[in-house]
Amino acid sequence: MKIGNCLVKKKLPIVFLLCAAGILLLAAGICAQNLPSLNIQVGKSDSPQELAITVQIVLLITLLTLAPAILILVTSFTRIIIVLSLLRHALSTQQTPPNQVLIGLALFLTFFIMMPVFNEINRDAVQPYMNKEISQREAFDRAVVPLRGFMFKQTREKDIALFMRAAKLPSPANESAVPTRALVPAFIISELRTAFEMGFMLFIPFLIIDMVVASVLMSMGMLMLPPIMISLPFKILLFVLVDGWNLLVQSLIMSFQ
Repeated sequence: MKIGNCLVKKKLPIVFLLCAAGILLLAAGICAQNLPSLNIQVGKSDSPQELAITVQIVLLITLLTLAPAILILVTSFTRIIIVLSLLRHALSTQQTPPNQVLIGLALFLTFFIMMPVFNEINRDAVQPYMNKEISQREAFDRAVVPLRGFMFKQTREKDIALFMRAAKLPSPANESAVPTRALVPAFIISELRTAFEMGFMLFIPFLIIDMVVASVLMSMGMLMLPPIMISLPFKILLFVLVDGWNLLVQSLIMSFQ
């Protein structure tokens, strides 16, 4: 019986591999029957129009690749995700909430906060362009205006002046004179500063709890007991009692008003 069981155990991986190979072959056969083929060729273009279309496709693919970075850097996402991450460190909960939950919450809050800007872009740029009322260049210029307005509200003049000096540009007379290439990095470092300020305020009450627990344990002679094991439940209890998630989200939303 033992010999038979060993033979069965040795044959099980082979059976699984054969089943997996059969499923892959069946899926490949179905895809080959139902999906159209795609051929990509590299050759000489017969006209400048073909080359221009190719360049446009390459630029579009590049833009789609950079879309996540654009979403992170020119919207409210940076501030939100940093504050949520600092909150998790202040609570000392390691990987709770997990990264997927924090990123998902940050994305939905970003869409909520940026929705007025997105609606303005859709109304003034996207829809007229889709209706062939304006050109592509004019649509881009219109789309940048509300986004620049949002960034200007959250950016310090000191940070804008820093990048204007670094680019050796004259002092701008108004907001329209500030180039986007100087506004975007200024907006990013302003968001980082604001996020760390909010994170510092989050750390204060939890730091006090850690200090009190550590002092009590030391006075009781429990030097071998990690203070974080005792302070963690109290920090979670404090955060729940004050309705911390509601207050935190409210503070994040109001910080962009």
